[in-house]
Amino acid sequence: MSSEEFLCAQCARHQTTCCQKTEIYVTLSDVKRITEHTGTSDFYEYQVPVDPVYHQNDDDPDWNHYVFRPDGTRRVLRHQPNQDCTFLTQTGCSLPLEVRPLICRLHPWAYTAQGIQDHPAGGCPVYLLPPNTALLPALDMNRLDAERWHRQLYAEIKEPETSVTCISA
Repeated sequence: MSSEEFLCAQCARHQTTCCQKTEIYVTLSDVKRITEHTGTSDFYEYQVPVDPVYHQNDDDPDWNHYVFRPDGTRRVLRHQPNQDCTFLTQTGCSLPLEVRPLICRLHPWAYTAQGIQDHPAGGCPVYLLPPNTALLPALDMNRLDAERWHRQLYAEIKEPETSVTCISA
């Protein structure tokens, strides 16, 4: 394993990655962007969280109010039979960065409606980083981009179901 190899590639060899088995919420505008790029709209479904980590939590009432429907479901990406994200390929995500769901673009930033937190969310194998290397710089994560995507995410979760027309394949 090369120390120059991108952390995400190293991660894929050591553990289940954020692109596998993760329940990725998608906004209606995410659906529109992805549909326009792929020409299909069968990549998402409404689902009750399977993993308890995705159940409603008290630290972000906006998220709980806007993301979850009255029946407890929310719009998430479908998985391949092996539980990989529907867009995960051998070489990574098949979607260009600006088409990917906002949740994916923001990972591993931790956030609530109030803003981006100063520490990353868990899950990344920081033990694979060279000594004295911080996670977010190693991933080439730009805080200004994250803040822009965060604002966009919280604006998009408030869009009513009927406000975005999706292209049907």
